[in-house]
Amino acid sequence: MPYSRRKKPTGTPYRRGARAGDRGQVAIEYLGFLPILVLVGMAAVQLGLIAYTAQQAGTAARAGARSASLRESAETACAAAVSSWLADGTDCPASYGGDEVTVTATVEIPSIVPGWEFDPATRTATMPLDH
Repeated sequence: MPYSRRKKPTGTPYRRGARAGDRGQVAIEYLGFLPILVLVGMAAVQLGLIAYTAQQAGTAARAGARSASLRESAETACAAAVSSWLADGTDCPASYGGDEVTVTATVEIPSIVPGWEFDPATRTATMPLDH
């Protein structure tokens, strides 16, 4: 069969003679989808930040309880146990009862997504008093 009579392959992604207005369609679709991708990325980072802050609250509670069990300041130990950028939003009151001390650490969760506010992360630790 001569070359000129062969069937042209179908299903090729690029068509010759495509209209000039179709060429930027993918770019426009990508620009429309970009804000959704950014929001999903920011939400993933925010979830990681929430988990990190909860871990820091647990560390602060244990450090505060350990310090308070030795009759030292729980607040100072709590603030020293968390990252410096979270220390300003940390509160660690100690309550004494019988032969033990309980410290509840409350750490504010920073928000990177505008309009999203979160309750603070709260963790409690109890230790026996050192006599």
